Amino acid sequence: MNFIAVIILVTLLIDFVLHLSADHLNLKGLRSDLPDAFIGVYNPDRYRKSQEYLRVNTRFGWITDTFNVVVVLVFWFSGGFNLLDNWVRAFGYGPIPAGLIYIGMLMLVRTILFLPFNIYDTFVIEERFGFNKTTLKTFVLDLLKMLGLSVLLGGIVLSGVLAFFQYAGGNAWWYCWIGVSLFMLVMQYIAPTWIMPLFNKYKPLEDGDLRDAIFSCADKIKFSLNNVFVMDGSRRSAKSNAYFTGFGKHKRIVLFDTLIEKHSVSELVGVLAHEMGHFKKKHILKMTALGIVQMGLLFYLLSFFISFDKLFEAFYMDRPSVYAGLIFFGMLYAPLDFFIGFFAQMLSRRNEYEADRFAAETTKDPSSMINALKKLSVHNLSNLTPHQFYVLLNYSHPPVLDRIKAIEQVQ
Repeated sequence: MNFIAVIILVTLLIDFVLHLSADHLNLKGLRSDLPDAFIGVYNPDRYRKSQEYLRVNTRFGWITDTFNVVVVLVFWFSGGFNLLDNWVRAFGYGPIPAGLIYIGMLMLVRTILFLPFNIYDTFVIEERFGFNKTTLKTFVLDLLKMLGLSVLLGGIVLSGVLAFFQYAGGNAWWYCWIGVSLFMLVMQYIAPTWIMPLFNKYKPLEDGDLRDAIFSCADKIKFSLNNVFVMDGSRRSAKSNAYFTGFGKHKRIVLFDTLIEKHSVSELVGVLAHEMGHFKKKHILKMTALGIVQMGLLFYLLSFFISFDKLFEAFYMDRPSVYAGLIFFGMLYAPLDFFIGFFAQMLSRRNEYEADRFAAETTKDPSSMINALKKLSVHNLSNLTPHQFYVLLNYSHPPVLDRIKAIEQVQ
C-alpha cells in the first residue's frame, strides 16, 4: 500500500467516524422536554414521534454508511477496479466508449446494491411515520427516469471530459472547466422547463387571495414574477416544502400542494418572500459562482493526478487510463471537498438567515414567518434541538429555533 492509498483510506475512515460521532452526539442531545417556542404547537405525542423518527433514520444511516464503506474497501482491496478495467478493455473499444462503460458499470452496480436500502427507506421507514405516498409504479418509473437522464446527460458531460483529458494535453483542465460550467448554467434554464416536469406535475397557482397576496409582495420588492407553480408533492410524500429555481424567464417559485394545505395566506407569503429573498440577495448567483470556482479547482488538480502512476498503483491497476483516473482522483480529492463543503454549508446557513430577515422586513409580518417555520417543523417531524457538531457537518439551513430567534429580533 503506497502513500496515496494510505491518504485515501485514512480520509475515508475519518469521514466515517466523524459522521458517526456527530450522529451519536445528535441522538444524545435529544431532550424530552418541549422547547418553550413550540409549546401549544407541538403536542407531546407528535414530539416523541419526531424523536423516534430521528432515531430510526440515524440508525438506518449507520447501516447504510457502514455497508458503503465495506463495499468500497472490499472492491478496492480485492482488485475490483482492475478486474473491471480488464473486462472493459477486452471489448476493444476506444478510450471514450471504454470510459463510459467503466464508469457506467460502477454507477449501475452501486445503484443495484443500494436499491434495497432505498426501498426500505421509502416503503418501511417513511411509511411507518406517515410520510410515504409513493406507489411502487412511481418508484420504478422515477428510478428508470433517473437512470435515463444519467445516461443521456451524464454521458454527454463525461464524454467531453474524457475526450479533453485524452487528447487536449495541458489545455484539458480549463477546456473541461469552461465546458462543464456552461453545462451547469444551461441546466439552470432547461431543468425547470424540461427535466423537473418529468417527475412532477406543475400547474399555475389558481386565482384567489393567495395568488393576489404573492404578486402584491413581488411587486412591492420589484421581483419579476410571471407565475407561481403548485407541485404535486403529495404524489410521493406528505412532507411540505417550497423552493426557487432557474434564472431569467425560466425562474420558478414552486409550492408543494402539501404546503398550501397546512398554511394560511400570510404564512405562505412569508415562505415565498423568503424564496424571493434568495434571489434579491443574489444567493443563487453567489452559490453558482462558488460552484464554478470549485469546479475549476477540481479540474486543475485533476490535471496533475490524471496520469500519476502512484494513484493507479494505489488501486492495483495494471494500466493507467483517464476514466479510472477520474474515479481515483475523486476519492483522493475527498479531504479538500470536505472542507469546501463545510465552508459552502456555513455560507448556505448565513444565506438562510439573510433570506429570513428579508422576508420578515418585506412582509412586515415576522410572526407569520415564525408560524410557518413552526408548522413546517411539526409537519415534517424535524429535530428541534440538533447538536451543534451535527449542524456543522450536515445542515445547509440553521436549526429552526435559531431561525426563530433571529426573526424575532427583526423590528
